[in-house]
Amino acid sequence: MTLTDAQISIVKSTAPVLKQHGEAITTVFYDDLITENPSLKNIFSLTSQATGAQPRALAHAVLAYATYIDNLSALSEAVARIAHKHVSLQVEPAQYAIVGQYLIQAIGKVLGDAATPEIVDAWTAAYGVLANVFIGVEGSMYEENEKKDHWKGWRKFRIVRKVEESSSISSFYLRPVDGATLPKYLPGQYVSVQVLVSQLGYLQSRQYSLSEAPKEGGMEEYRISVKREEGETGAPGLVSNLLHGMQEGAEVEVSHPQGEFFLDPADASKEGVPAVLISVGVGATPMMAILKSLLQENVKRRPVSWIHASKSSSTQPFGEEVRRIVKENPEQVSAHVFLKTVTGTDQAGVHYDFADTRMDLTKLDGERDLHLADKRTEYYICGPETFMVDIRKVLVGLGMDKSKVHLELFATGFVADE
Repeated sequence: MTLTDAQISIVKSTAPVLKQHGEAITTVFYDDLITENPSLKNIFSLTSQATGAQPRALAHAVLAYATYIDNLSALSEAVARIAHKHVSLQVEPAQYAIVGQYLIQAIGKVLGDAATPEIVDAWTAAYGVLANVFIGVEGSMYEENEKKDHWKGWRKFRIVRKVEESSSISSFYLRPVDGATLPKYLPGQYVSVQVLVSQLGYLQSRQYSLSEAPKEGGMEEYRISVKREEGETGAPGLVSNLLHGMQEGAEVEVSHPQGEFFLDPADASKEGVPAVLISVGVGATPMMAILKSLLQENVKRRPVSWIHASKSSSTQPFGEEVRRIVKENPEQVSAHVFLKTVTGTDQAGVHYDFADTRMDLTKLDGERDLHLADKRTEYYICGPETFMVDIRKVLVGLGMDKSKVHLELFATGFVADE
């Protein structure tokens, strides 16, 4: 299916309207879709529905599609990110038709008479094109997961061990109930974990970064590291808090590792290229997988800077582990820690480098710590979206190419300043 020039022109002309009414359209869309198809509550995050995050994300995506309808290559990164998320959630091709029906219906409801037959026709065709793109990309991913790794759908995993990493973060070691060897993933990728939320009566899934380095020859277990949040039903932390309440021996459902945020340690062309790992709080989880992967014996040597910020040493994850790694690899790895609050037991130069402050890259040595003189340097950032976007702006302002700065974005849709 291809769009006519007239349809492309019509869709592009609706961008200003979508900018104004996009969130109203997507809110009506989700309300109608989920009310009339309650089984979809097992797929969509009810927390993101309650907070409005999902309607906002979809509104941004629809606006971007209308804006770049005549240059879809500009959306390739976002399409890849969304496709990985969909595969992680086990979205099925048949569900695209349902979504399309309710999206077009919502456009008509919100715009009223302004949604002329020509606009409805153009958007129906445009949605069909986009749906086919996703179905094709995701189909290839599903096929590879099944053929290469013999993994289809959700698999039962057992929590075999829980380890406290900080006062609010614990690592969960997950082993497949079927006992089969697990496939290797790329450091930085995530898995979706699905649990039954009894008070809601529905399954809910969340994405968690794999926080251990993958191993050659397959693995017996995966490790995720999860933050316990202060939250109630429908609030952030719903699934994470359920996990924290589970004991060793409990079972969860897990999907195949996915994600376009990763560093490939086997890439020989990156030998000697500095890797700067920047995180705040629980954002350290994918960085641990990347850091430890770069220290494996069969990996080409790369300088690594670990830059992290936490509220306090008690909430800082992997602090002791990172200090040990730096001590064992002083010529390759350096660490720089910002703590917002320090106590009498915290030692400068041991538990932290900068106190009573949020992360401020200008306090670091540009060449030694940030490797600004080497334009090949790659930056990996994980934390709240506003933090990541702000840090990227700082790095670009310091002269680094935006394409060298990678953000871990769990949200679908588009991020500000993308």
